[in-house]
Amino acid sequence: MSVPLLVVDAANVLGSKPDGWWRDRAGATARLRDGLVGINATGLPDLPGPVEVVLVVEGRARDVPAVEGVRVVRASGSGDDTIVAVVAGEGAGRPVVVVTADRGLRERVTALGAAVRGPSAVPR
Repeated sequence: MSVPLLVVDAANVLGSKPDGWWRDRAGATARLRDGLVGINATGLPDLPGPVEVVLVVEGRARDVPAVEGVRVVRASGSGDDTIVAVVAGEGAGRPVVVVTADRGLRERVTALGAAVRGPSAVPR
């Protein structure tokens, strides 16, 4: 079986908790990215590792670099469109889980066969 793909909607996950992230969006995104380190090996409770972890970033967070275990995909436009493109382009033949609370995005990725988890599925 292929390695599952975990795609995290950075803007939506950050926006789910009003902790001041908007004052330093790039810093908050880097902290989210760092919290995802290790999931590539351990997975999530209902998605055993190893998994490929992709963090989709946009706006002021676009310059946050990747780190070992977390690939960063920079949205040149809509983060949602980029997430859909990642799922469509890289999800064939393997389990895909998208972490977001965005209802419209949830509908788009489930139509492609992806499962969806809410923002609390990942550490932040």
